[in-house]
Amino acid sequence: MSTLRFPENFRWGTATAAYQIEGAAHEDGRGPSIWDTFSRTPGKVYQGHTGDVACDHYHRYADDVELMAGLGIQTYRFSVSWPRVQPDGTGPVNPRGLDFYDRLVNALLARGIDPMVTLYHWDLPQTLQDRGGWAARETAEHFAGYGAAVHGRLGDRVKSWTTLNEPWCSAYLGYGNGVHAPGVADPGAAFTAVHHLLLGHGLAARALHAAGAGSVGITLNPADVRPADPDSAADAAAVRLVDRLHNRIFLDPLFRAAYPADVLEHVARFVPPTFIRDGDENVIATPIDLLGVNYYAPLYVAGKPDGAGGGGAFPGTDGAVEFLSPAGPLTDMGWMIEPAGLTRLLERLATDYPGVPLMITENGAAFPDRAAPPASLDQPEADGVSGVVDTDRIAYLDGHLRAAHEAIARGVDLRGYLVWSLLDNFEWAEGYRKRFGIVHVDYLTQRRSPKASARWYQEVISRHGL
Repeated sequence: MSTLRFPENFRWGTATAAYQIEGAAHEDGRGPSIWDTFSRTPGKVYQGHTGDVACDHYHRYADDVELMAGLGIQTYRFSVSWPRVQPDGTGPVNPRGLDFYDRLVNALLARGIDPMVTLYHWDLPQTLQDRGGWAARETAEHFAGYGAAVHGRLGDRVKSWTTLNEPWCSAYLGYGNGVHAPGVADPGAAFTAVHHLLLGHGLAARALHAAGAGSVGITLNPADVRPADPDSAADAAAVRLVDRLHNRIFLDPLFRAAYPADVLEHVARFVPPTFIRDGDENVIATPIDLLGVNYYAPLYVAGKPDGAGGGGAFPGTDGAVEFLSPAGPLTDMGWMIEPAGLTRLLERLATDYPGVPLMITENGAAFPDRAAPPASLDQPEADGVSGVVDTDRIAYLDGHLRAAHEAIARGVDLRGYLVWSLLDNFEWAEGYRKRFGIVHVDYLTQRRSPKASARWYQEVISRHGL
């Protein structure tokens, strides 16, 4: 018998991203993205790995849908590749690109799985980057047109729409410290990109609503920022600074129609905020129906008045903040495992920005998956079971689902949980060496094999609880 049951309408699902799984990078009119360029730049991605083939989902989507159906997946969140739909980011739509998503949506619906479309998961058309990327205002305007085009083809069947995935990563990792595509290291460009990403969200949300979209949202990766010493005034100041750069710079304009004054003051240290025009904040605050929350680990910081510390992904923290090394059990990404951080984060969002339902749109962990004899990671057992007994991943997911349940018990309006990720895949700058999937992928043969965590998740879904 289940000891923890979730609300009746709670949705169970999984998530992926186009560049990480689709492959077919040069087929059917797809144009190059910033990740095609970045992954070919020496030293940027582990061992020069690219997403050219990835999990070959473009050709194997039907089998992947059957795999999801077998696990009982109710909602599948996937992203659309902007350069597959508009190779140059503007202008005519590529019908062959939209044909693929048309087939995917039909296959999902035929198996009783709700499609949840994310319009942007980091694969900006390279042509737009050549014109400034997200540091240029025109990209936000083109994004709205792209979103309208995708809805025009899929909107009769897709009811749930997400504009952006983790704009924090796009802005700070892509334009701030350059560890993600497009590889720009310019704090001023990072803050400009933050605004244009949010503006693009608002413009796209308005276009989607006008076209009759059933549910429109955005997915953020808000941080549960904690002080190293709860009694330290310097650590409390560090928390406020990091929270300002990680959370409030996104959440306040989205839900309060204004950037906080301390955020604007901070931004002005690097670039005059003249890129914020009259009316922009009202566009950004276009009402949404759902806030997606991606959570993996908390963030612990300490004040450093002696001039040490700092983090390139947080412009302006040098000499003021020390980002503590994760402690305790870690994932293969080196991330701290602390489910209680998810409860705290969900409660904070529900309290500070009430009225918008929440969904955990990503939660999961990479581990160095070990296969039980006689299977190996590259030679799964003949019956299709990978032999990967990933008890550490099961423990991670179990702990975070319990944390989510605790948030619900405390009054948080949480509508669902999506495991990251369905498949092992191209893990951005880490290439193929980090595995997040609940399904093992042999990259040489493209064979899919459910891990023990997939079977565990199947049971969770069937019980509707833990």
